[in-house]
Parts: sequence; structure tokens; C-alpha cells
Amino acid sequence: MKLQKNLIGLAIFLSLPLFFGCGYQFRADCEPMGGDIPSLAIPLMESTSSSLGFESDFTKIVRDEFISHSNVPLVPRDEAALILEGEIKEIRTDSPTYDITENNVRGEDTYNAVTNSRRLRIVLDARLFEKDTGRTIWKENGMEEQARYEVTPDPLTNRYNEKVAIEKIARRLVDRLYLKTMERF
Repeated sequence: MKLQKNLIGLAIFLSLPLFFGCGYQFRADCEPMGGDIPSLAIPLMESTSSSLGFESDFTKIVRDEFISHSNVPLVPRDEAALILEGEIKEIRTDSPTYDITENNVRGEDTYNAVTNSRRLRIVLDARLFEKDTGRTIWKENGMEEQARYEVTPDPLTNRYNEKVAIEKIARRLVDRLYLKTMERF
């Protein structure tokens, strides 16, 4: 009897959104909620930061997200109805942690601060607009994400670790871009 009451209560609770829904919807068909997107262009993300060379990798991650999660065709800029532009405004590296090493040189103790990790921070401005009219659908400046990566004595390992951190940041920013574009309401 108690199980039956619990099941009835659960059924009532789960059906409440049907009666008192707030307009939110789940979409399983990978179509945009805020209007039709017949075609989309995602040009190379520009960078005004002093750290150059990662823009193509960053743009590829953005495009891959839209290709793998939506049914919106990605086309060249001149064929697109909508354009998603991004500009990396800042890429900054901080050294958040240090190890202190003590050395004895000719009878004197010396101390050196050695960083063992860095924090990479990227700031992005992005907007989605109609190509024909120039009307901005959404715009967000100052989207910021960060990731930490390990620093070793090997510069090749450090470069690889930095690249992995950039990819992590790009994926976080891409999630935000995708949601703003596909789930507008």
C-alpha cells in the first residue's frame, strides 16, 4: 500500500511540468529552439592577443561541435544565412604554484622559486548575426575560461600541455557558444 502511494505521488510530481510548464522544452532532434537556422558559417576565430598560432585549432573545435551536435549545415561565409564570429581578445598565462628549491653554492644557501604549473586564461568576444541584414541575434563580450597545466623541464612537454589546456578552454567556450546559438529563447 505504501509503495502504491509512493508511485502515485511520483507520477503526480513528474506530471506537474505538463500542467505548470514555463515554456522550457527538451529538443532531441538537434534543431535550434529559438528559430530556424538554414545555414551557418563559422569563419576562422581571430585573435588580437600577442599569442598567435592556435586560432585554427580553436576554430576547428567550434566547427566540430556544431557538426557533431546539430543538423545545421555549415557552409562558407558567402553562402550562409547566419555567421558565428569570435575574436580572442586575451590569452594570458599565470604561474599559480611554485616549489622552492634550496641549493648550497660555495657554502651559501640559495633559494629558487620554480613553477610547476601554469594557469592559462582565454577571453573571447563572440556574436551571431544575420549575413544579409547584419542584425545581431546575440553577442557576448568577455567570455572567459581557464585551465591549469603542468610545467616540466622539457619544453616539448610544456608546449603539448599548453595545447591540451587550450583545447579544454576551447571546449568550455564552445559549449557556451553552442547553447547560445541553438537554445535561444
